[in-house]
Amino acid sequence: MVNQYPYGSPVPPPQPQDDGGKALRTTLLVAAIAGVVTVVAGMFIVLGSPEEYGLASDRDSLGLTAQPDGKAEQALWQADPDAPPPLPQIQPAAAMLPSTPVRLKIKRLGVDAPVRSVGLARDGTIQVPPADNPNLVGWYRNMSTPGEAGPAVLLGHKDTRTRSAVFSRLPELRNGDTIEVKRQDGVTAVFTVGGIEQADKKTFPTERVYGPQQNAQLHLITCGGAYNRNTGHYTDNVIVYATMTSSYRS
Repeated sequence: MVNQYPYGSPVPPPQPQDDGGKALRTTLLVAAIAGVVTVVAGMFIVLGSPEEYGLASDRDSLGLTAQPDGKAEQALWQADPDAPPPLPQIQPAAAMLPSTPVRLKIKRLGVDAPVRSVGLARDGTIQVPPADNPNLVGWYRNMSTPGEAGPAVLLGHKDTRTRSAVFSRLPELRNGDTIEVKRQDGVTAVFTVGGIEQADKKTFPTERVYGPQQNAQLHLITCGGAYNRNTGHYTDNVIVYATMTSSYRS
């Protein structure tokens, strides 16, 4: 055997074997392992049936609609282009006689804007309000008036070259929010939001937005998606679908 100690150092005598201590350590190790296994098994049993052990939480069954406002973003509504517009979970109000809209109010977004009549541009597209008046909303006069049976279509800018515009926060609306449109006859039509959609302009849902409807509906349209610097336009449209659910005279 090779001597592992420095030359001239005495070799230490061999240590006596302690069979009793080794047995005690083995017993303690086995007991510790058994204890860990017991604790882990108990945790699985409790977690499997928490209500039986008083650990069930209301948070586990809390619905999305009961979450604090603003904590969870609402997913934008999506459907095939020929699907009907989404309706709010509330009884629609009876349609009224036509009357030109004069003002739009959206409490959630802080919108209080005048409304001007717009028609078709030379290229066949709907005119938009002038960019130098970012708070102006356009009503497409070839469709229904707000409160009249059918879809009333209002358009507004998302932004201008220098600032945000009247419909910049449109995607922040939530299902169940209300929109008010004051009419020339002194009646304010109240609409309840049923859905918000972001649609590619290449596959714009024409029938859903402009198609005939039995109830009085309001469709708000603005730009959305990414801004294309080559064309000078946004790639998508944001569309809010709302149904008239009440009215009052101011």
